[in-house]
Amino acid sequence: MNQKVIINDLTINALNYHEETITKEGKDLLKIGFDFKVRSDESHDVTTLLYKNDFTVQVPERIPEFSATIHKYSTSITNLYEEGAVGDFKLELIEKV
Repeated sequence: MNQKVIINDLTINALNYHEETITKEGKDLLKIGFDFKVRSDESHDVTTLLYKNDFTVQVPERIPEFSATIHKYSTSITNLYEEGAVGDFKLELIEKV
């Protein structure tokens, strides 16, 4: 499913969006995952945001705002500084305990 996801002030057009509830430390927590494309001209802003690992997340059509951190993260490319490069990012975010 494709979905709009907002992380802090960055709107992402998420591909393959999914969500689930997991139990951690005796609490039920929301976990969402999705893929998204990042162009070379966006890479600095996206990677700087992800390194903060402290997010306010909204999925406007599905979930109200919640606080989250990274559960899993990967990218298909390590050098997005080459003009015209596009990376495939995979991101899973988990609600903070």
